[in-house]
Amino acid sequence: MSNPYGPPPQQPQPGQGPGYGYPQQPPQGVPPQGGYPGQGYAPYPQPAPGQSPYGAYPQQQQPGYGYDPSGYAPRPELAHWGLRAGALLIDGLVFGLVYLIIGIGVAVGRGGAGIVLILLGVAAIIAFAIYQLIQEGRTGQTIGKKAVGIRLLRELDGRPVGVGMAFVRRLAHFLDSLPIYLGWLWPLWDDKKQTFADKVCGTVVIKG
Repeated sequence: MSNPYGPPPQQPQPGQGPGYGYPQQPPQGVPPQGGYPGQGYAPYPQPAPGQSPYGAYPQQQQPGYGYDPSGYAPRPELAHWGLRAGALLIDGLVFGLVYLIIGIGVAVGRGGAGIVLILLGVAAIIAFAIYQLIQEGRTGQTIGKKAVGIRLLRELDGRPVGVGMAFVRRLAHFLDSLPIYLGWLWPLWDDKKQTFADKVCGTVVIKG
């Protein structure tokens, strides 16, 4: 009598899987092909010494004024003395325009128009000084620094110095003026191109 359910299933041959005939182990001399280890497949390639699975490890760099801890971003270039002097000159010229208003007021005399011009000039100087201080503290740039493309940052982490430290640095500039203005010239030969005020406050000036 014939089997109504058909012939019995064949038993897998040695070296074959239970269902589809895939070899459990590759034949000798034949390297396994891709996949997961432990299933008859080659393991994923291991990274070489000194490399991560995503490529070579970045070189370690010292932190400071805008260094990227990952090592992929280059260190910002320090601003040379000429750029710093140019920024200071531009800021001085802007202040000079305000002083010109006061001078015109004095020349006009003690009349109402002269007094108004003097008061406007004094108010403009105060407002401009505060504006410059806030901008330098928050963005690292005064009008002059922005014009020449430089920026004041903290040496430690490359962040803006803040309004408070920007004010302290302004006060510390008296150190640059004491020894025959030597501190203002110090960036010409200093490795970090810092004035004495920069060294005291931990700041640097970079291009950017």
